[in-house]
Amino acid sequence: MSSWIIAMMLGASILLGSFGLWALLWGIRTGQFDDKNKFLDGALQDSEEALRDAVMMENKKKKIIQKRREKEKGYKPPD
Repeated sequence: MSSWIIAMMLGASILLGSFGLWALLWGIRTGQFDDKNKFLDGALQDSEEALRDAVMMENKKKKIIQKRREKEKGYKPPD
């Protein structure tokens, strides 16, 4: 390959990459990726059983974290 072809390919890839980066930053800045109703819509479409399971799992997680904290408080390294 000649150096002219490599320079053209490099220039085109830099141009396309910079355009992609600009588009991503523009999308983030203008809120294109934000889904403000995600959790509200999800709660409306979930069944009661799924919501009860989620609450039960959250309570289990809290109990496990509390047990870990209690266990760490009483820990004394061996002499």
